[in-house]
Amino acid sequence: MIKTVTIHSADYNNDNLLKLLPERVGMVLWGMHQHGVSVFLSAMAGMIVMVGVVGNSTPAHALLEVDITEGHTNPLTFSIPSFVVNNATNYGAEKRIGRDISRIISSDLAGTGLFRQVDPAAFIGNSPNINLRPSFPDWRVINVQALILGRVVSETASTMRVEIRLWDVFTGQELAGIQYQTEKDNWRRVAHLVADEIYQRITGEAGYFDTRIVYVAETGPKDDRIKILTVMDQDGFNPQPLTDGRLLVITPRFSPVDQELVYMAYGPNGPRVYLLDVATGHQEIVGDFPGMTFAPRFMPDGEHVVMSVEDDGSSDIYIMDLETRRANRLTAGRSINTAPSPSPDGKFIAFESDRGGGQQIYVMGVDGSNPRRISFGEGSYGTPVWSPRGDLIAFTKRSKGQFLVGVMEVDGTGERILAKGYHNEGPSWSPNGRVLIFFRETRGENGGPELWTVDVTGQNLRQLPAPTFASDPSWSPPAP
Repeated sequence: MIKTVTIHSADYNNDNLLKLLPERVGMVLWGMHQHGVSVFLSAMAGMIVMVGVVGNSTPAHALLEVDITEGHTNPLTFSIPSFVVNNATNYGAEKRIGRDISRIISSDLAGTGLFRQVDPAAFIGNSPNINLRPSFPDWRVINVQALILGRVVSETASTMRVEIRLWDVFTGQELAGIQYQTEKDNWRRVAHLVADEIYQRITGEAGYFDTRIVYVAETGPKDDRIKILTVMDQDGFNPQPLTDGRLLVITPRFSPVDQELVYMAYGPNGPRVYLLDVATGHQEIVGDFPGMTFAPRFMPDGEHVVMSVEDDGSSDIYIMDLETRRANRLTAGRSINTAPSPSPDGKFIAFESDRGGGQQIYVMGVDGSNPRRISFGEGSYGTPVWSPRGDLIAFTKRSKGQFLVGVMEVDGTGERILAKGYHNEGPSWSPNGRVLIFFRETRGENGGPELWTVDVTGQNLRQLPAPTFASDPSWSPPAP
């Protein structure tokens, strides 16, 4: 059941906030309203319940702003003291939960490059009461712009309530007051949900912290790697294998609307595209073609898949309805047409082709009509990936002995290289179109692929931790 409520008042000086809480009803999603418009906050799995409390009606981004269009030379400063713990049933464990939630929120925000945490050693008060107005001069003097206060309230031995308040220090206005009720084991996900909410309140964009990454985990000798589909949180925690390593797997791609994957595996009948339900583990071959099928990707509705089919040395792009299993061919000829990626409105498909004599990026209608080349720079282009915002296409470019990752406008203009080096490949967008994840291969016998992220502005290049070599990443939509 999903339920949205609005609570129009919050008293900062007492515990009326707690008295306004409705009774807990199983799995419930609570939303928040701004200016009479329902603002979707987040979805929660397990037993997470979120309650929104509107402390004022002014949009956060009108008060506290961060520049998200340029580089990150002047990130917004914030402080998030360790959360206080009330009504503890196991004080030591719950104190660790409060400390770890604040640490993960801080890591999520600072990891974007848009925010910078003020050194906690500078804090004048470390455990403020979140139901009292903060002493803003104490925070202004150390140049804190956004103040995040929270507490963990134990409800039972296994459940808790997490309360958050976000303050604009220089105006003294409260920007958000949020509560989550959940099993204590869900503390890490609550932290990501809170970070998403704070990010959205300040930037005006949806966050991407409550998401996952699927990738190919690689172990063993360089010339005989075992490759296993693996999924983990977007910050590199909780890696979980999805396949057993008996088949060589590559190019997993998340559905943009649910927790399904398509990928290619070298099975008993040769390379084939597979469909995998991440929650149940059920998987099946997509389509029945005489030749190899590869390079799959979901259409925006999650109900169709585009992929390449090999036939006598050439390959063409097909689109398949996953319910009827009916497939339509979109390209024809003796060329290599592959790596299809649909626009977010489903009207166009970008793909790579050598039909002009070299590997370049083309765009055609979803029915295969009006194909046109859009890449004209020096070198060869491949692996186009349309941004979820629809305004950019990411690509891999090979030029002067290097594999580069970049972006261009959808008409091919405005090319920008975001990552250079020996071997960069496999870009995938965050759900909000803000960040690209890709893999970077290192040289030598002991070298291997590693996951990296970079902001769409080309700033904030970071390595994403993974327990093994890792390649072919794909970003999930927000978790249900």
